[in-house]
Amino acid sequence: MSERDHDLTPLSALGSGRQRSGPVRHQRPVYVDLLPPCNAGCPAGENIQSWLALAKRGDIRGAWDRLTQDNPFPAIHGRVCYHPCETACNRALMDAAVSIHAVERHLGDSAIAAGWTYAAPAAPSGKHVLVVGSGPSGLSAAYHLTRLGHRVTVRDNSDQPGGMMRYGIPAYRLPRDVIDAEIARVAAYGVTFEQNHTVTDLQAELAEGFDAAFVAVGAHLSKRVDIPNGDAARVLDAVSFLRGVEEGERSALSGRVAVYGGGNTAMDAARVARRLGADDTIIVYRRTREQMPAHAEEAADAEREGIRINWLRTISSMGADDVTVEIQELDEFGKPRGTGRFEQLEADTVILALGQESDTGFLRALPGIAFDGDVVQVDPVTLMTGAPGVFAGGDAVPSERTVTIGVGHGKKAAQAIDAYLAGAAYAPGAKHPVADLEKLNLWYFGDHRQRQQAALDPQARSHVFTEVVAGLSEEEAAFEAARCLSCGNCFECDGCLGSCPDDAVVKLGVGHRYRFDYDKCTGCGTCARQCPVHAIDMIGEHEPLPANVFVAPVTGLAREGGAQR
Repeated sequence: MSERDHDLTPLSALGSGRQRSGPVRHQRPVYVDLLPPCNAGCPAGENIQSWLALAKRGDIRGAWDRLTQDNPFPAIHGRVCYHPCETACNRALMDAAVSIHAVERHLGDSAIAAGWTYAAPAAPSGKHVLVVGSGPSGLSAAYHLTRLGHRVTVRDNSDQPGGMMRYGIPAYRLPRDVIDAEIARVAAYGVTFEQNHTVTDLQAELAEGFDAAFVAVGAHLSKRVDIPNGDAARVLDAVSFLRGVEEGERSALSGRVAVYGGGNTAMDAARVARRLGADDTIIVYRRTREQMPAHAEEAADAEREGIRINWLRTISSMGADDVTVEIQELDEFGKPRGTGRFEQLEADTVILALGQESDTGFLRALPGIAFDGDVVQVDPVTLMTGAPGVFAGGDAVPSERTVTIGVGHGKKAAQAIDAYLAGAAYAPGAKHPVADLEKLNLWYFGDHRQRQQAALDPQARSHVFTEVVAGLSEEEAAFEAARCLSCGNCFECDGCLGSCPDDAVVKLGVGHRYRFDYDKCTGCGTCARQCPVHAIDMIGEHEPLPANVFVAPVTGLAREGGAQR
């Protein structure tokens, strides 16, 4: 070896894989899917962000198809759901939440108008499931079980299906032609309805050849309270009152009406009484506005229609044409207590709206089933009772009693029943991390205010059962859907493509997103820092891939909006 050779550093062999110059990468970017707050907040388990993205593109049919994979009743939900998804919406912290329920209603109404049908169900399984109750939870379970390939029979003791949606929610909030259309679609899907069938012995019904049962009876029994000097003819219970109106008993209700209670049923009863001709309607509630169980918008609508609410009052007795109420005060624990001070309120009729109970007595003879008052105890994951093969949901189990929660229970129970019938254990998948506001780069998004739904004048609507709130037009629905921030999931804005200094981002075409060319990537993190929706994470060079990583498909379209539920 010559002296000159000692002065030269040996070159590495070509193709050795060793980096000869430039920065050494210590981290690498990966595309991820996070859980949008709206999806996380939806009791019905909808992939909201996904169908909003399709609606934004003008694909109304595709959006409806995607939505009904999780919830078969968008026209109903767009009217009566209290949209907790909007409470969770990150956009609410910028200007105003995306009006998700209004877009959902538009999809549902479009489907009814066009006569759209559900996607074809799976191949028949040969299994037969009994559903007891045709309210939102029972109907949802029937739909999802049919979708999974099972034969379903729904038995209910009322003349028409719909449960408390039909017999408890007034027509000015939920028109009956909407209920009829969405239930008719379920019947056309293959579900058998047997109305005016009261189940008194579930074990005997199961012996008819059913492989499992889902109990979804509603809370149709009103709680009562004794009012001294109360004339029975002048005291009504709210559930019976609302049901009677639905069944055609719309005789004029004159004079002054006092509604006792502070829940949504109380608000509905007061507004219906007003529509039936009551000269004056007042709600008497023993707690404060902040403690009221009714949703704030329901109370606000009632007040806009001229209904007064007396807070911190309880009815102690009734006179010939008035009621005596005791003024309450809150103790140190926030609970109401009497003050010994009384006042008189003019009232010719009192409607009791003090809560409802489920009629689950027919289950008490079934071995293994345990109760907590009027509701059935179930496994929180599977909704199965202590009796094998018997599941329960909706108002029949401990939960908040809303249409949306009932529909979510029906979907969850159907998945668990499907696993039970296959002899497998039901194990729902883990959810991805939630994309909260702090994870987003809000500089990207403009200020586009929410489109408001038109409503009838409060004074005009307080005398008719015409629907109070109008729907969005196609243009308005597309605008509102476009306000979605796509929190946590790539919407192909090309930001990463344009910002990468090393040309390491490869665009795969519309709907396919992107992939990283790690032979070019230096790990600078520019792509992740600029991503508006946090669809890119930086991980250590040798760290394993996270569970929520998005892998670009070889063929077919990528998931839209992240199917995390």
